[in-house]
Formats: sequence, C-alpha cells, structure tokens
Amino acid sequence: MNFEQIKKLLEMIDDPVARLEAVMDIGKGLSAVPDDAECHEILGCTSFVQICRRENNFFGVADSAIVRGIVAIILSMVDGHSPDEIRQMDLEKMFTDLKINIGAARLNGVASMIKFLKNL
Repeated sequence: MNFEQIKKLLEMIDDPVARLEAVMDIGKGLSAVPDDAECHEILGCTSFVQICRRENNFFGVADSAIVRGIVAIILSMVDGHSPDEIRQMDLEKMFTDLKINIGAARLNGVASMIKFLKNL
C-alpha cells in the first residue's frame, strides 16, 4: 500500500480504536527484508525496530503489531525516494496529519525513525 492509499484509508475511519486496528492491518503488508538490504536498529523505540534499505527501497521489522503498522506507514512515505528527497520531506507533518493516537512513548519512536531517515 502506498502512502496516499494509507492516508485515504485512515481518513475514512473516525473511531480511534478502529484506526489503530487499521494501522495493525497495514503492518501485515510489510515486505520481507531482502538478504542484501542494509539494516539498522532504531534506538528510542519501545519495541525492537529495524529499518532496512536497498538503494531507494525501504523495508522494516518490528516486534509489535501496532509498531509494525507505524513502520509500514513511515516507510510508505519514503519508499522510492533518495536520501536528498527524504531530507526535503516534512515527514513529521505527514505522520501527524494521519491523526493516529499512539501515545507519547510511540511518538518518541516515530521521531527516532524520522531522525534516522533524515540522516541517511
């Protein structure tokens, strides 16, 4: 699912609990990490999270269903983009505009993922 599809899906859901369920469903669509991808553990996340990259394609791993969905959403924002393009994107606003109620601890993880992506 690309970011625009995710955005449209989440815009149709008013109930916060249903929105979190949708986020978990989105996480089920994460592609397997290729053997030749370069992976980095993201520090600052309450769950185990890795963001992996092969050229301008991104993959992720997380040990929690909600976090897996968050990773899938963030990676959908940047997949196919070069590091220079990613630095020009307002990933924080893109994520915040989705209005996903995930709590402070997970928001710290989101900030850590975005910081990692901005520093590629």
